[in-house]
Amino acid sequence: MLEIGSVIDKKYKVLNKIGQGGMSTVYLAMNERANKQWAIKEFRKDDVEKSKVSMTSIRTETELLKGLSHPNLPSIVDIIDYEESILIIMDYIEGNTLKRAIDEYGPQQQEHVVDWAIQLCDVLGYLHSQNPPIIYRDLKPSNIMLKPNGQIVLIDFGTARQYKEDNMEDTICLGTRGYAAPEQFGGKGQTDARTDIYNLGATMYHLITGKNPSEPPYEILPIRHYIPTLSQGLEDIILKCVQNDPAKRYQNCESLEYDLMHYYELDNTYKNKERVKLALFATSFLLTIATAAMGIGLNAYANSYIEKSYASLAVESEKDVDSPEGYIDMINVKPEEASAYINLIDKAYMEDGVFSEDEANQMRSVLISTKNKKTYEQILAEDEAGYSLMCYRLGLAYFYSYEGVGNKQLSAYWFDKAASGELDESQTERARRLGAIANYYVSLGNIDKSGDSTVSYKDYWNDLIAVSSGDIAKIDNENTALVIYKELAAQICSNAAKFNKDGVAYSEMELALLDIENAVETIDGDSSDRVAELKGELESNIEKARQTIGLLEESK
Repeated sequence: MLEIGSVIDKKYKVLNKIGQGGMSTVYLAMNERANKQWAIKEFRKDDVEKSKVSMTSIRTETELLKGLSHPNLPSIVDIIDYEESILIIMDYIEGNTLKRAIDEYGPQQQEHVVDWAIQLCDVLGYLHSQNPPIIYRDLKPSNIMLKPNGQIVLIDFGTARQYKEDNMEDTICLGTRGYAAPEQFGGKGQTDARTDIYNLGATMYHLITGKNPSEPPYEILPIRHYIPTLSQGLEDIILKCVQNDPAKRYQNCESLEYDLMHYYELDNTYKNKERVKLALFATSFLLTIATAAMGIGLNAYANSYIEKSYASLAVESEKDVDSPEGYIDMINVKPEEASAYINLIDKAYMEDGVFSEDEANQMRSVLISTKNKKTYEQILAEDEAGYSLMCYRLGLAYFYSYEGVGNKQLSAYWFDKAASGELDESQTERARRLGAIANYYVSLGNIDKSGDSTVSYKDYWNDLIAVSSGDIAKIDNENTALVIYKELAAQICSNAAKFNKDGVAYSEMELALLDIENAVETIDGDSSDRVAELKGELESNIEKARQTIGLLEESK
């Protein structure tokens, strides 16, 4: 064991012991020259020799993880062969494990568990996207840190492995009973991404019920068996995750994350309400057709009726553009028509510049409404260009305007869909970069606390500039252009010193502000009240940004 007060590698002073695992001990250390705290994980060579994990395996997997960068992963900066131990130097994560949260407070709130699970889907999806994929294999509450700001961090990669395409099964069986999938015990194929999904399902089960699946009777029952008020939709998600047959589980973290983001809409009570609404509409529609169908071909009349109804609703919606009901009625008539979805977002939801939680919930309920056993989203997706544009507009609404301040995490899913579809080249590039920026926002808020940055402010700047380039008002619309320009000016005001420190000259920032002003001159400030309001807010942001740059240049 390391001695408290000893100095490792002439720079890491051991302060105290903060954790103990089966094969490792974790210490808090201070790099006194950099005035930064680190965690040191010590693997005793003699302890490892008694386990099924070789020291070579630990060293190989740790070297692998050094190349990763994700806001929900600790950074590993060094591996030291020290006397009778292998030491791994990594970020010190302030907070407690989710196991401690359960031990001290019992079952966790449903909304918190879903939020943590969405974050875990994101980080596991990142690991699975590596080439070759990295399979974590030991997800459980004790391996998940919860930071004071609500962000979770996945720790302890002692059992992680790379997926080997030619392998029939894992060479050794690792994992924690109760959380581990059947294939982790050997003889049932090698572990893959679906193994981590099983582990995540068992972890959600433990967090939300307080029942530890690694303790007798080692079973996972429906969560409402213990707490009847829990969401039936969430119950179905968890049960799908923990199917013994990997083919019956979610096949990737993206599909699981999507369902978690919409778990309430999977409840039977919610579905029944939507079915009733759809049934009432269908009944009214069919009765109308039946009345008029005498002597006329039913199919031809139905198509004609739909077109006339849609056109009539479109005219009515244009008279009351800020009301969502008209556009929703249009979607109910022709769920395959993208323009109604886009107008619902742009003209109804975004008229006041705020995409509210109620509006987001209403949008989700529209997308999961069904017709001919398909959701409206699935129907719209058959028109790849229209679906991509809807995803792009919805991503912008979440990114810049959700609840008035924007929610970058919720935007990422829609930008990913948009960027992989059929969009204008500049829109595709903007969707891709906004998706990347969404990840920056998660990381940037924690940089000052750790003392290290896993995000390059130079790269961040380049993406902001790329997103703001081109004739956005012409390609998208005036509102979108002004919102993007306003965000760039705000980021210059907030991060000018950090941009400069990472190689962005203040003159570049000044030039970016000048480019914004030139672009705005082509936008008619009298075209709508919202445009005029945004132009006023943008002018204020530009002025503040220039003041910030001036003060920083004077202090040099």
